[in-house]
Amino acid sequence: MLVDLIVIGTAITFGPLHNSACMLLLTSHRGVRKGLVYLLSWLANLVVVIACVLLLTGGTPPQRHSTPSTAAVAAKLAIGVGLVLFGGYRLRRPPRPRRAPRWTARIDQASLGTAAALAWLLQPWGLVAAGAATVVSADLSSLSSWLVLTGYCLLATLSLLAMELYAVWAPTAARTRLDALRTWLEEHQEQLIVTLSLLAGLWLTAGSIYALVT
Repeated sequence: MLVDLIVIGTAITFGPLHNSACMLLLTSHRGVRKGLVYLLSWLANLVVVIACVLLLTGGTPPQRHSTPSTAAVAAKLAIGVGLVLFGGYRLRRPPRPRRAPRWTARIDQASLGTAAALAWLLQPWGLVAAGAATVVSADLSSLSSWLVLTGYCLLATLSLLAMELYAVWAPTAARTRLDALRTWLEEHQEQLIVTLSLLAGLWLTAGSIYALVT
């Protein structure tokens, strides 16, 4: 569980779409507040998903090769294959002109509620679902499982937390550098999406196949 959640959490935290949205919020009017609400909403999403899984399992991992355990592994396999196919499709797709989504033009007037909603809308749900399938094996009677789950949530939120703290402690410098970083992300968004999808997808696929056959 530990290594899988590290891979998934890393892929989530480096995703370009939600990071670009956070940068836009932080450099807008009342940006620090919007960024904080966005961060907390993002973290709450991860916690809610994990809590739902643990409620279903009762905090006790299913027996290896039981029906629930096999179903969780099969779900991770399906997600992994889907990510590989998605990454391959985006890799082979002809280049398209870059156009910013319409909502980015209205981000400066966005309310705190809108900032919170964006965090849920921009979640990489495929990776979040893979994390949920992995959490099925968590044992809440073990301190190590609590630490792993906490670390996963923090890792998946790390980029947002770093930007929020930067905007709080160095607002002037943060605005300039976050604008530059957002421009870079927009220019390399396609490459990042393809790379993260393929790497995470291949890892999940290989690990799931191994778990099913051993």
